[in-house]
Amino acid sequence: MPLVAGIDCSTQSTKALLVDGETGHVAAVGRSEHTVVGTDGARETDPEIWWTALEDALAQTGRASQVAAISVAGQQHGLVVLDRNGNPLRPAKLWNDTQSAPDACALIERAGGARWWAEHVGVVPVASFTATKWAWLRRVEPDVAAATRAIRLPHDFLTERLTGRGVTDRSDASGTAWWSTKTGTYSHEVLSMPALQLAPDMLPTVLGPHDRAGEVTRVAAERLGLRAGIPVGPGAGDNAAAAMALGLESGVPVISLGTSGTVFLISESRTVDPSGIVAGFADATGRFLPLAATLNCTVVIDRIAGWLGLDRETVASRTDVVVLPFFDGERTPDLPNAAGSIFGLRHTTNPSEILLAAYQGVVSSLLEALRQIDDRSSGVGADAPLVVIGGGAKGTAWRSVVRSLSGRSVQVPDAQELVALGAAVQATSILTGEPSDSVARRWHTRKGIALPAVTPDEETIDRIRSVRSLALELNTQEL
Repeated sequence: MPLVAGIDCSTQSTKALLVDGETGHVAAVGRSEHTVVGTDGARETDPEIWWTALEDALAQTGRASQVAAISVAGQQHGLVVLDRNGNPLRPAKLWNDTQSAPDACALIERAGGARWWAEHVGVVPVASFTATKWAWLRRVEPDVAAATRAIRLPHDFLTERLTGRGVTDRSDASGTAWWSTKTGTYSHEVLSMPALQLAPDMLPTVLGPHDRAGEVTRVAAERLGLRAGIPVGPGAGDNAAAAMALGLESGVPVISLGTSGTVFLISESRTVDPSGIVAGFADATGRFLPLAATLNCTVVIDRIAGWLGLDRETVASRTDVVVLPFFDGERTPDLPNAAGSIFGLRHTTNPSEILLAAYQGVVSSLLEALRQIDDRSSGVGADAPLVVIGGGAKGTAWRSVVRSLSGRSVQVPDAQELVALGAAVQATSILTGEPSDSVARRWHTRKGIALPAVTPDEETIDRIRSVRSLALELNTQEL
């Protein structure tokens, strides 16, 4: 079978994976870095950088001309505003741009509270989401907003450059806060809010999981070294693409261990969470992708290990210390004013016990996020393994603590660059008509380390819960 291309346009770089559509073997890889700029909460990138980076990444593979199908996945939520000729009017505001926080609060209030948003749209606005960024643009840069003729997400921008069509997919659309998982359409109530005043024809058409976005145009083919006329998949948001790469069944949870932590699963039912802790996203296969995040993950271990002068794997076998790893406040649990703290220190405490406690504190937050998802979805499978991905998944200490606190078996896939791999899975599905989960299983994308379940460490779990409860008042105040 010919090669397919999976693209990941992330915050920091664009990756191109060329994959054998029959075996799943990665035949070539290209990567090109992005420039992100901004101060005082702004995080922006010129969208033309993504297009140039895609050209560079494909060129690095040396085999772009052999690609038979392509799909683009990437960072969610970013706001790309275009003129009538499809050219960016300003740098894109990225998902981690926080300047629209006041606009998020105003949108929630306009609808009468968070419950309306959760029930009617599926998410509660925060500064990450696209709708809040458009409200910010209309408030702060009204001339640019008035000149805008089309709005796209980052992956939409590249798909449109490839095909000439303004389209998106349901997974990425569900992170805008103006597309409803309840109706499967753009929300007229949201678009007509005074802060937004957005015409639906300025937004991309939302494709189904099996729809083609179009074909690579002659102009795009000449620029990128691809063949004109090859099919382009609808694309996906980054987490939905990772789920597609893994061929996840409903109820199989994933924990991603990165600078921040992410927990998600495939659900047969949509999520409604007025607290906003669980985002009720759609997935890229026609189902749903409830997701919760923690702000403090691997960075906590790096910081504490550095303070203690320890290797990250130098952990004790047990500890009575409790670390609440809320260095940057926390989202799950919802403690924006919290700070990191250490409890239970003695003269006899060994530094390796503190480091173990840091792992336990971080994992405890992730498992709390999973419990929140379990309560607001079709549920976590009783015997489902925990699939652990991200940079931390390579660490023995991480895997050990996840097992001991979850009581579940753990799978750590060998596959890397799961977002780009998920896009390649989708490209193969579009090319052959085979369901994406069948492609992922045929490629054995979850092959890797498999660790059996162990009896959960209830003593440690109870100790962490007790300390968190006792410290709640302290962590709800700004120090």
